[in-house]
Amino acid sequence: MLDTTPLTDAVDQFADRLRAAPESRLQRVAAAEARSLARELAVRAQTIEDPSTEPREMPDAGLFAVSDQVTVAGRDLALVLTDEAQLTEAVDLVREAQKRAGV
Repeated sequence: MLDTTPLTDAVDQFADRLRAAPESRLQRVAAAEARSLARELAVRAQTIEDPSTEPREMPDAGLFAVSDQVTVAGRDLALVLTDEAQLTEAVDLVREAQKRAGV
């Protein structure tokens, strides 16, 4: 079984920073970056779970929901990852998104 702790830790850290960010920062960059990450993580999880089905897009639930969306999508992906390369790539995605979000 693959230890996905690095992914869940990175996701939790990013989500915590989003929750603590002021609304003005969320409006500028952070929410859009987080939403984009959540959508990408969700697509990856869905593709691993069922490659024959078209992935559904995560909806825009607003500024204050993006931290939860990142958490849910990241943890869903952590549950289905099967190899170290996928894990490393997912962790890198989260860290890069956090840098671009400025939180």
